[in-house]
Amino acid sequence: MRVVIAEDNALLREGMVLLLTSAGHEVVAVAGSGPEVLPALLEHRPDVAVLDVRMPPGFRDEGLRAALAARKEIPDLPVLVLSQYVEETYAAELLGGGASGVGYLLKDRVGRVDEFLDALERVAAGGTALDPEVVTELMTRRRDDPLDSLTPREREVLHLMAEGRDNATIAKTLVVSDRAVSKHIGNVFAKLSLPPSDSGHRRVLAVLAYLNKG
Repeated sequence: MRVVIAEDNALLREGMVLLLTSAGHEVVAVAGSGPEVLPALLEHRPDVAVLDVRMPPGFRDEGLRAALAARKEIPDLPVLVLSQYVEETYAAELLGGGASGVGYLLKDRVGRVDEFLDALERVAAGGTALDPEVVTELMTRRRDDPLDSLTPREREVLHLMAEGRDNATIAKTLVVSDRAVSKHIGNVFAKLSLPPSDSGHRRVLAVLAYLNKG
């Protein structure tokens, strides 16, 4: 994969370059500040972009703004956003538009090499990758809603769905049969008034649309 990295921390940035290069990917450009990001993305049009949320000069939301602007210029550009903390507003803005090929991870997830590479590949393929802590924040901020009607097992399934896991992975994680997972997913969609879908990332986007509406 061809990757553009936008990260102002030089140590982390170079570490990701080395990690991705060692994994067989090509880092076509790096950016260390917000104004550098959009031009790099438009010039190289990578298979996936890895972007820090907060970058110079303002250290507010420069990386996220560049990601949103780039996706307007390059529809469906896969973007994996990194953040030091769970920032609900940024996560909701990136994920709330029903877009595919998006991810939001906490930076410490980069140190878990297999998880990071798996998330990057899922996003590049048009899927969704959310840090479990991000999913928890998005879910817990809506307490007075149909989520309350879900059983503990259905909540576990929904949580894994929102992380972008497919049925087989959910079954393996929860040590249940594929049929049981399908039944739980059907119950989740029914209780949340969401149409069921066989597409992994579309299921996640439906869940995110529910979490972010209103």
